[in-house]
Amino acid sequence: MSTRFEFPQSGAPEHPDPAKGHQTRGAETQTKGTASATNPAAAGRVRFGRIDADLADVESSIGRSRDYLFSQQDPAGFWCGELEADSMLEADYIFAHVLLGSGDAGKMERAMTEILRFQNADGGWSNYPGGPSNISLSVKGYFAGKLMGMSPDHPAMAKAREWVLAHGGVTECNTFTKIYLCALGQYDYDAVPAIPPEIVLFPNWFYFNLYEISSWSRAILVPLSIAYAKKPFKKIPAEQGIDELFVGGRENADLRLKFDRKKLISWRNFFLVCDRMTHWMERIHIRPLRKVALKKAEKWMLERLEMSDGLGAIYPGILNSIIAMRCLGYSLDDPQVIRAIDEFEKLGIDAPNGTPDYAEPTFRMQPCVSPVWDTAQAVYALGEAGVSRNDPRLLKAVDWMLSKEVRHKGDWAVKVRGVEPGGWYFEFNNEFYPDTDDSAQVLLALNKVDNPRERYQYDVAQRAIEWLFAMQCKNGGWASFDKDNTKMIFQYIPFADHNAMLDPPTVDITGRMLEMLAAYGYTRKDKRIEKAIKFIYSEQEPDGSWFGRWGVNYLYGTFLVLRGLEAIGVWNHEPQVQQAAEWVRSVQNADGGWGESCGSYDDPATRGVGTSTPSQTAWAILGLLAAGDDRSDSVAKGIKWLLAHQEEDGSWDESTGEDVHRQAIYTGTGFPRVFYLAYHLYRNYFPLLALTTYKKALQKA
Repeated sequence: MSTRFEFPQSGAPEHPDPAKGHQTRGAETQTKGTASATNPAAAGRVRFGRIDADLADVESSIGRSRDYLFSQQDPAGFWCGELEADSMLEADYIFAHVLLGSGDAGKMERAMTEILRFQNADGGWSNYPGGPSNISLSVKGYFAGKLMGMSPDHPAMAKAREWVLAHGGVTECNTFTKIYLCALGQYDYDAVPAIPPEIVLFPNWFYFNLYEISSWSRAILVPLSIAYAKKPFKKIPAEQGIDELFVGGRENADLRLKFDRKKLISWRNFFLVCDRMTHWMERIHIRPLRKVALKKAEKWMLERLEMSDGLGAIYPGILNSIIAMRCLGYSLDDPQVIRAIDEFEKLGIDAPNGTPDYAEPTFRMQPCVSPVWDTAQAVYALGEAGVSRNDPRLLKAVDWMLSKEVRHKGDWAVKVRGVEPGGWYFEFNNEFYPDTDDSAQVLLALNKVDNPRERYQYDVAQRAIEWLFAMQCKNGGWASFDKDNTKMIFQYIPFADHNAMLDPPTVDITGRMLEMLAAYGYTRKDKRIEKAIKFIYSEQEPDGSWFGRWGVNYLYGTFLVLRGLEAIGVWNHEPQVQQAAEWVRSVQNADGGWGESCGSYDDPATRGVGTSTPSQTAWAILGLLAAGDDRSDSVAKGIKWLLAHQEEDGSWDESTGEDVHRQAIYTGTGFPRVFYLAYHLYRNYFPLLALTTYKKALQKA
């Protein structure tokens, strides 16, 4: 048998527009109204389609939105809204503390309350509110209940068990869930996909190596490979087990992944054969490089714990690093373990007395925090909204962002050599992992403020732009953390069922990149710009939309592409642009807003379909305005929707239900089809940007 580690037991430029003055395709012909002495009621109002839009109302809304956004600024200068995700995080929180023999009992009880709040009517749990139940999440939710002492006869537990069994039971869960179950004796290590630590020994020139998979997968898998090698185990009381979730009983269940018998010669079957061979070598102790591999994996992990808010500054990386260090013999009072646990706990939001939105005591976990992202978006929106370029509040935000510039080489430097470090990350500290999306947005924000240290800010911006150009992929697009991370074969590896092994270039990031580069004076004369535009055109869907990788979904991708194309000088009467605008108009809801569910990742036929939300309505309006549509009824109705749904304090609400049933609508994307997010500030800075852009379009017209 393999070595087993036992845990202690315990309880832009000007664009030619020859069609100026004529209606955009898809909108109805009309004449703009003007104020006159004979029509005093028209003063201050602009005829927009067949709907009057009161400019005074728009300006009032912008003012209240600006005030609200400033009220959310931290005294240190940054913004950081809550980043909400599904209840898997609370379930893993309970699992982690049971495994480690640690934790605050009150927080764990409140975490269980949060889990039960998100249970679906059918008994399961979903990746996003209103979505279909998910087997891995449902098993975790049920197991968390058992670990917290809930009876299997409890109505919530009985419904959950019924749903799980009807959908194949525990054996249908993903790899990460199964490995966690193994640590508490609820699954067999020999039956889970192997994650041998020897993968860290593959040289960088080898077809499969650590740097050919996504940065977040590295942060998750390296510590998990240590845990796989050590096979941690903690015995829990029999009554806390979940044998009842195996169809036909655990003793009769086939726990291993099954071969594809319809297509015998396939990459899936090839990797499954490799997996079985790896398990066989584990059983007979053929592991000549295991000690070397564990040492290198430990060194890799510890290096990346420095200058970061935990490994990768993301929830699973931090959690797995804690488990890995305990497996390697680090005590709970070791400084590295203490710091990792501290970063893990910082992701929690504890409300023992409830919150304004939810009266019951609750504890919830965030997958990470988003201060750089939120600050860059807020500064840019406020700058566009007319806040002075010398406003001390913006200057403080800019100084804070400049302090977060990356000045050390990280994982990206393995492929991108000879380039000075630059750019920004997403969180408070994550020096090894700057990303192109945050970097482009920070540069857009910096361009809105006149910093007294102008020369320094200029040098920082130029350094970041050079780094970003070096990160451009072969096909002309930009990915988030890595360059040319596109070997699709790796998605068939058995442990790759978290659907996020790769970090390919995407049109949403590329669109934002074009907008930023245009702001810094770049034009289509630059061949790199033309290559990016070509990439964007190649990715357009037949209906005119673009897929959104980092936001939900086609509304997000389409708005960012249209913004980027307009900024860089693409004529808005190009067929690609007008087809995209027509698609946006075609999916507008009857109430005047726009919305799209996370379900569009599973079923593209539902793209652009969903309950109207402030953030997605703003995206649609911004996309239409970028396409030159400043006169259609669609835009006017969208603006009316935003005005009608703004709260008295200047904010917008992006949730459904009331009190105990209130749930945020997820418009952010972590991993498509697997993990989604609700950025709590999206509902505020994107509508502000949309209203401001609309106002400018009216004034320009």
